[in-house]
Amino acid sequence: MRLSLGNPLPLLLSVNAGYVDTAGFLALHGLFTAHVTGNFVTLGASLVLGTSGAVAKLLALPVFCAVVILTRVLSTALLKRNVAALKILLGLKVALLSVGAALAIIFGPFNDGDAWQAVLTGMVLVGAMAIQNAAHRIHLGSAPPSTLMTGTTTQIMIDLADMLSVPKAGDAPAGARLTQMSVNIFIFACGCACAAILYALVGVWCFIVPPVLGAISTTVRSTSPD
Repeated sequence: MRLSLGNPLPLLLSVNAGYVDTAGFLALHGLFTAHVTGNFVTLGASLVLGTSGAVAKLLALPVFCAVVILTRVLSTALLKRNVAALKILLGLKVALLSVGAALAIIFGPFNDGDAWQAVLTGMVLVGAMAIQNAAHRIHLGSAPPSTLMTGTTTQIMIDLADMLSVPKAGDAPAGARLTQMSVNIFIFACGCACAAILYALVGVWCFIVPPVLGAISTTVRSTSPD
């Protein structure tokens, strides 16, 4: 798949990831739903400071891993049958985001991050973002990651250093990659900012936005050429 700034799908995934991660962090006592390894840090803080949410942070990684495995198995089975695997996977993600939004609105706000309602909501959202992570890696491998921005930022700095220190004719592809990655990070940050603002304004009702963005991404995929 040839990716460019003209294809909005990777950007939609990035803004959605930034939004869900920030909304989940704010509503679920520091739970990262997309960047699950970050939960090791917040888990340590919860244990030391005595704050709630440790249960969800312990469960996040195994739930994430299990969903990634299932996504890979399902994707392989769909591809063997010449079915639109990515569209179906994105649809499943939208379904989980919708369930997560319903749970957050019904049971939230969550005063106790270890309550089963909060844990269930968190794991549903973790499952949704696990599907996005796996689908992105399997089907959009040439696009920058939509969730973890550390590697993308590192690559941008490497490309900048190379372009400044050893400029050469072959820098055009690196320049295009740098632009694409920079836009990706900016869009992710916009998602984070929007989630923070909406959570401050409407609380758990902010979780309505991710299913809408996810639904748009399935439509974009169906009209975007490979």
